[in-house]
Amino acid sequence: MAHRRTSKRSKARAMLLFADLEQSKNAVLHALGAASSQASYGHAIVEFIGWYCSEPRLAFNRTVVLRYRFFLEQKNCFFIISHDRRQIVHFNVTQHPTTSWIVQQLREAFPYESAPKFLLFDHDQKYVLEVPAALRSLQFTGVQTSIRSPWQNGVAERWVGSCRRDVLDHIIALNARHLKRLLSAYASYYHDDRTHLGLHKETPGRRIRSGDTGPVICHARLGGLHHRYDRAA
Repeated sequence: MAHRRTSKRSKARAMLLFADLEQSKNAVLHALGAASSQASYGHAIVEFIGWYCSEPRLAFNRTVVLRYRFFLEQKNCFFIISHDRRQIVHFNVTQHPTTSWIVQQLREAFPYESAPKFLLFDHDQKYVLEVPAALRSLQFTGVQTSIRSPWQNGVAERWVGSCRRDVLDHIIALNARHLKRLLSAYASYYHDDRTHLGLHKETPGRRIRSGDTGPVICHARLGGLHHRYDRAA
């Protein structure tokens, strides 16, 4: 008599097919309300189950959540920031940043001959032949920092630290699309609401200070993680 050999992945997937899991997933999707949010989080749940079933796991606990966060943090964020007003010119998220993908990001960031004079970047191995050639075609000079010298690109390093402290240390990105949406919301908050001592307590987007007197109203940003305060008109 022949015996069917079941894989570890199918066994793990069978462990997840409980009624309480389906009820929990449906409750989360129903609470979101918007169809676009339901589709995005539904895809994230399917992606998490696929990762969970990629190897046998006995229980769902804090360790599983932390390991999933480490798995998501392997996704790379490419960004370009201007040194004069600390504005994010362009950013994107991918899990496999190739040199051709970086060249495409440079073309999208500086269309129609709008490139700056200099571009400062670190000593990553991806900035080898194709990227310098793309910089020359865009007619600006690439300046590479020294090895193990993040202080030579302090503006970009400070933005990375601010992004981690303000967002990523508080919210676990469910997938690449969720991470890109979080960074987009944070970039908007960073440009228009977050003041900087280096800019004399102004925002990169030059938000006009309110000279009115009256009650203070609060605007939630990033789902209430941060706030902006204005005077009521």
